[in-house]
Amino acid sequence: MSSHSPIMNIMLRASEKAARSLLRDFGEVENLQVSTKGPGDFVSAADRRAEEIIFEELNKARPGYSFLMEEGGAVKGETTEFRWIIDPLDGTTNFLHGLPHWAISIGLEHKGEIIAGLIHDPVKDEIFHAEKGTGAFMRRRRLRVSGRGDLMLATIATGAPRRSKEQRERFIREYQAVLSVAPGLRRFGAAALDLAYVAAGRYEAFWERDLKAWDIAAGILIVKEAGGFISDIDNPSKNMLETGNVLAANDKIYNDLSRVLKAV
Repeated sequence: MSSHSPIMNIMLRASEKAARSLLRDFGEVENLQVSTKGPGDFVSAADRRAEEIIFEELNKARPGYSFLMEEGGAVKGETTEFRWIIDPLDGTTNFLHGLPHWAISIGLEHKGEIIAGLIHDPVKDEIFHAEKGTGAFMRRRRLRVSGRGDLMLATIATGAPRRSKEQRERFIREYQAVLSVAPGLRRFGAAALDLAYVAAGRYEAFWERDLKAWDIAAGILIVKEAGGFISDIDNPSKNMLETGNVLAANDKIYNDLSRVLKAV
Protein backbone atom coordinates (compact mmCIF):
# COMPACT_ATOMS: atom_id res chain seq x y z
CA MET A 1 0.00 0.00 0.00
CA SER A 2 1.94 2.99 -1.29
CA SER A 3 -0.32 5.73 0.02
CA HIS A 4 -3.40 6.27 2.12
CA SER A 5 -6.74 7.18 0.61
CA PRO A 6 -8.19 10.67 1.27
CA ILE A 7 -10.68 9.28 3.80
CA MET A 8 -7.98 7.37 5.68
CA ASN A 9 -5.77 10.45 5.74
CA ILE A 10 -8.64 12.34 7.37
CA MET A 11 -9.05 9.61 10.00
CA LEU A 12 -5.31 9.47 10.64
CA ARG A 13 -5.04 13.23 11.15
CA ALA A 14 -7.96 13.22 13.59
CA SER A 15 -6.66 10.28 15.61
CA GLU A 16 -3.09 11.59 15.75
CA LYS A 17 -4.24 14.99 16.99
CA ALA A 18 -6.42 13.36 19.65
CA ALA A 19 -3.58 10.99 20.56
CA ARG A 20 -1.29 13.91 21.42
CA SER A 21 -3.92 15.26 23.80
CA LEU A 22 -4.49 11.87 25.43
CA LEU A 23 -0.78 11.19 25.85
CA ARG A 24 -0.37 14.50 27.68
CA ASP A 25 -3.28 13.60 29.95
CA PHE A 26 -1.96 10.06 30.44
CA GLY A 27 1.29 11.51 31.71
CA GLU A 28 -0.71 13.47 34.27
CA VAL A 29 -3.05 10.68 35.35
CA GLU A 30 -0.11 8.47 36.25
CA ASN A 31 0.78 11.03 38.93
CA LEU A 32 -2.70 11.22 40.41
CA GLN A 33 -3.66 9.34 43.53
CA VAL A 34 -5.91 6.49 42.39
CA SER A 35 -9.14 6.88 44.31
CA THR A 36 -12.88 6.98 43.75
CA LYS A 37 -12.72 10.76 43.28
CA GLY A 38 -10.66 13.12 41.20
CA PRO A 39 -8.99 10.74 38.75
CA GLY A 40 -12.32 9.52 37.38
CA ASP A 41 -13.38 13.08 36.65
CA PHE A 42 -9.96 13.80 35.17
CA VAL A 43 -10.21 10.87 32.77
CA SER A 44 -13.74 11.88 31.77
CA ALA A 45 -12.38 15.31 30.87
CA ALA A 46 -9.55 13.72 28.86
CA ASP A 47 -12.11 11.55 27.10
CA ARG A 48 -14.27 14.53 26.18
CA ARG A 49 -11.32 16.59 24.97
CA ALA A 50 -10.18 13.81 22.67
CA GLU A 51 -13.69 13.32 21.32
CA GLU A 52 -14.08 17.04 20.65
CA ILE A 53 -10.81 17.05 18.72
CA ILE A 54 -11.87 14.07 16.59
CA PHE A 55 -15.34 15.53 16.00
CA GLU A 56 -13.94 18.90 14.91
CA GLU A 57 -11.38 17.35 12.55
CA LEU A 58 -13.81 14.93 10.91
CA ASN A 59 -16.62 17.46 10.67
CA LYS A 60 -14.29 20.00 9.09
CA ALA A 61 -13.09 17.48 6.49
CA ARG A 62 -16.50 15.94 5.77
CA PRO A 63 -19.20 18.44 6.75
CA GLY A 64 -22.69 16.99 6.81
CA TYR A 65 -21.77 13.48 7.91
CA SER A 66 -23.60 12.11 10.95
CA PHE A 67 -21.89 10.97 14.15
CA LEU A 68 -22.32 8.37 16.88
CA MET A 69 -19.95 9.02 19.78
CA GLU A 70 -19.43 7.52 23.21
CA GLU A 71 -19.55 10.84 25.02
CA GLY A 72 -21.55 13.06 22.67
CA GLY A 73 -24.09 10.48 21.54
CA ALA A 74 -25.80 10.73 18.15
CA VAL A 75 -25.38 13.86 16.04
CA LYS A 76 -27.50 13.92 12.90
CA GLY A 77 -25.84 15.53 9.91
CA GLU A 78 -27.20 16.65 6.59
CA THR A 79 -26.73 13.11 5.34
CA THR A 80 -27.56 9.94 7.21
CA GLU A 81 -25.91 7.75 4.56
CA PHE A 82 -22.50 8.38 6.11
CA ARG A 83 -21.90 8.13 9.86
CA TRP A 84 -18.74 8.35 11.93
CA ILE A 85 -18.70 5.98 14.93
CA ILE A 86 -16.17 7.12 17.52
CA ASP A 87 -14.69 5.91 20.79
CA PRO A 88 -12.11 8.51 21.82
CA LEU A 89 -10.72 6.37 24.65
CA ASP A 90 -11.35 2.63 24.68
CA GLY A 91 -9.86 1.12 27.82
CA THR A 92 -10.76 3.94 30.21
CA THR A 93 -10.10 1.88 33.34
CA ASN A 94 -6.61 1.04 32.07
CA PHE A 95 -6.01 4.73 31.37
CA LEU A 96 -7.22 5.69 34.84
CA HIS A 97 -4.79 3.27 36.50
CA GLY A 98 -1.81 4.24 34.38
CA LEU A 99 -1.88 0.99 32.42
CA PRO A 100 -0.50 1.59 28.90
CA HIS A 101 -3.20 -0.33 27.02
CA TRP A 102 -5.92 1.86 25.55
CA ALA A 103 -6.86 3.16 22.12
CA ILE A 104 -8.80 5.52 19.90
CA SER A 105 -11.35 3.87 17.60
CA ILE A 106 -12.91 5.51 14.54
CA GLY A 107 -15.23 3.76 12.10
CA LEU A 108 -17.01 5.12 9.02
CA GLU A 109 -20.37 3.62 8.18
CA HIS A 110 -22.08 3.95 4.78
CA LYS A 111 -25.72 2.88 4.53
CA GLY A 112 -25.33 0.57 7.53
CA GLU A 113 -22.01 -0.99 6.47
CA ILE A 114 -18.59 -0.18 7.92
CA ILE A 115 -16.37 0.91 5.02
CA ALA A 116 -13.33 2.27 6.90
CA GLY A 117 -11.89 1.65 10.34
CA LEU A 118 -8.94 2.82 12.40
CA ILE A 119 -7.71 1.76 15.85
CA HIS A 120 -4.86 3.86 17.23
CA ASP A 121 -2.75 2.82 20.23
CA PRO A 122 -0.81 6.02 21.06
CA VAL A 123 1.39 4.53 23.81
CA LYS A 124 2.78 1.78 21.58
CA ASP A 125 2.58 3.97 18.47
CA GLU A 126 0.57 1.37 16.57
CA ILE A 127 -2.21 2.26 14.13
CA PHE A 128 -4.37 -0.54 12.74
CA HIS A 129 -6.56 0.43 9.80
CA ALA A 130 -8.61 -0.92 6.92
CA GLU A 131 -10.92 0.12 4.13
CA LYS A 132 -13.44 -2.17 2.52
CA GLY A 133 -11.87 -4.32 -0.16
CA THR A 134 -8.30 -3.08 0.28
CA GLY A 135 -6.97 -5.19 3.17
CA ALA A 136 -5.98 -4.40 6.73
CA PHE A 137 -2.73 -2.79 7.80
CA MET A 138 -0.70 -1.78 10.83
CA ARG A 139 0.87 1.40 9.56
CA ARG A 140 1.85 0.08 6.11
CA ARG A 141 2.38 -3.58 7.01
CA ARG A 142 -0.31 -5.94 5.74
CA LEU A 143 -2.21 -7.76 8.50
CA ARG A 144 -3.32 -11.39 8.40
CA VAL A 145 -5.10 -13.38 11.07
CA SER A 146 -3.25 -16.24 12.73
CA GLY A 147 -2.99 -19.59 11.00
CA ARG A 148 -3.18 -21.62 14.23
CA GLY A 149 -6.03 -24.10 14.31
CA ASP A 150 -5.56 -25.94 17.60
CA LEU A 151 -7.68 -24.48 20.40
CA MET A 152 -5.31 -25.92 23.00
CA LEU A 153 -2.52 -23.77 21.55
CA ALA A 154 -4.66 -20.71 20.91
CA THR A 155 -4.56 -17.39 22.73
CA ILE A 156 -8.09 -16.09 23.13
CA ALA A 157 -9.15 -12.74 24.54
CA THR A 158 -12.41 -11.85 26.24
CA GLY A 159 -14.05 -9.17 28.35
CA ALA A 160 -16.09 -9.46 31.53
CA PRO A 161 -19.45 -7.67 31.92
CA ARG A 162 -20.10 -5.28 34.80
CA ARG A 163 -23.77 -4.52 34.46
CA SER A 164 -25.87 -7.29 35.96
CA LYS A 165 -25.60 -10.49 37.97
CA GLU A 166 -27.22 -12.43 35.11
CA GLN A 167 -24.65 -11.17 32.61
CA ARG A 168 -21.77 -11.97 34.95
CA GLU A 169 -23.06 -15.49 35.58
CA ARG A 170 -23.41 -16.10 31.85
CA PHE A 171 -19.87 -14.87 31.30
CA ILE A 172 -18.54 -17.24 33.96
CA ARG A 173 -20.26 -20.17 32.26
CA GLU A 174 -18.84 -19.18 28.88
CA TYR A 175 -15.40 -18.61 30.36
CA GLN A 176 -15.35 -22.04 31.96
CA ALA A 177 -16.54 -23.68 28.74
CA VAL A 178 -13.86 -22.02 26.64
CA LEU A 179 -11.20 -22.60 29.30
CA SER A 180 -11.89 -26.34 29.13
CA VAL A 181 -10.86 -26.46 25.46
CA ALA A 182 -8.52 -23.44 25.19
CA PRO A 183 -6.51 -22.66 28.32
CA GLY A 184 -4.76 -19.59 26.88
CA LEU A 185 -7.30 -16.93 27.88
CA ARG A 186 -6.58 -13.22 28.31
CA ARG A 187 -8.49 -10.15 29.50
CA PHE A 188 -6.73 -6.89 28.66
CA GLY A 189 -9.63 -4.45 29.02
CA ALA A 190 -9.81 -2.74 25.61
CA ALA A 191 -12.16 -4.39 23.12
CA ALA A 192 -10.98 -2.32 20.16
CA LEU A 193 -7.40 -3.50 20.68
CA ASP A 194 -8.59 -7.08 21.21
CA LEU A 195 -10.13 -6.98 17.73
CA ALA A 196 -7.02 -5.34 16.26
CA TYR A 197 -4.89 -8.08 17.81
CA VAL A 198 -7.05 -10.79 16.24
CA ALA A 199 -6.50 -9.10 12.88
CA ALA A 200 -2.75 -8.95 13.53
CA GLY A 201 -2.56 -12.65 14.46
CA ARG A 202 -1.60 -11.91 18.06
CA TYR A 203 -4.78 -13.59 19.29
CA GLU A 204 -6.55 -16.43 17.57
CA ALA A 205 -9.94 -15.18 18.76
CA PHE A 206 -11.91 -12.75 20.90
CA TRP A 207 -15.43 -12.80 22.28
CA GLU A 208 -17.42 -10.41 24.41
CA ARG A 209 -21.06 -9.48 25.01
CA ASP A 210 -22.87 -6.21 25.61
CA LEU A 211 -20.39 -3.99 23.84
CA LYS A 212 -21.33 -0.67 22.26
CA ALA A 213 -21.16 0.20 18.57
CA TRP A 214 -18.20 2.53 19.15
CA ASP A 215 -16.22 -0.30 20.80
CA ILE A 216 -16.38 -2.53 17.74
CA ALA A 217 -17.19 -0.55 14.58
CA ALA A 218 -13.61 -0.11 13.39
CA GLY A 219 -12.52 -3.56 14.56
CA ILE A 220 -15.26 -5.35 12.65
CA LEU A 221 -13.85 -4.21 9.33
CA ILE A 222 -10.19 -4.61 10.30
CA VAL A 223 -10.77 -8.26 11.28
CA LYS A 224 -12.67 -8.98 8.05
CA GLU A 225 -10.04 -7.34 5.87
CA ALA A 226 -7.33 -9.35 7.63
CA GLY A 227 -9.09 -12.58 6.60
CA GLY A 228 -10.86 -13.26 9.89
CA PHE A 229 -14.44 -14.17 10.69
CA ILE A 230 -16.54 -11.93 12.94
CA SER A 231 -20.22 -12.12 13.81
CA ASP A 232 -22.82 -11.95 16.53
CA ILE A 233 -22.14 -14.74 19.03
CA ASP A 234 -25.64 -16.20 18.93
CA ASN A 235 -26.84 -15.47 15.40
CA PRO A 236 -24.50 -14.49 12.54
CA SER A 237 -27.38 -12.81 10.72
CA LYS A 238 -27.85 -10.23 13.49
CA ASN A 239 -26.23 -6.79 13.39
CA MET A 240 -23.30 -6.71 15.84
CA LEU A 241 -23.49 -2.94 16.12
CA GLU A 242 -26.97 -3.37 17.58
CA THR A 243 -26.50 -6.51 19.71
CA GLY A 244 -22.97 -5.79 20.93
CA ASN A 245 -22.27 -9.54 21.12
CA VAL A 246 -19.10 -10.30 19.17
CA LEU A 247 -17.10 -13.37 18.25
CA ALA A 248 -14.00 -12.78 16.13
CA ALA A 249 -11.54 -15.50 15.14
CA ASN A 250 -9.34 -16.85 12.42
CA ASP A 251 -10.97 -19.17 9.89
CA LYS A 252 -9.53 -22.29 11.49
CA ILE A 253 -11.05 -22.04 14.97
CA TYR A 254 -14.10 -19.81 14.43
CA ASN A 255 -16.56 -22.70 14.00
CA ASP A 256 -15.18 -24.70 16.93
CA LEU A 257 -15.26 -21.73 19.27
CA SER A 258 -18.74 -20.75 18.07
CA ARG A 259 -20.03 -24.23 18.93
CA VAL A 260 -18.51 -24.05 22.41
CA LEU A 261 -20.18 -20.70 23.15
CA LYS A 262 -23.54 -21.71 21.70
CA ALA A 263 -23.55 -24.88 23.78
CA VAL A 264 -23.46 -22.71 26.91
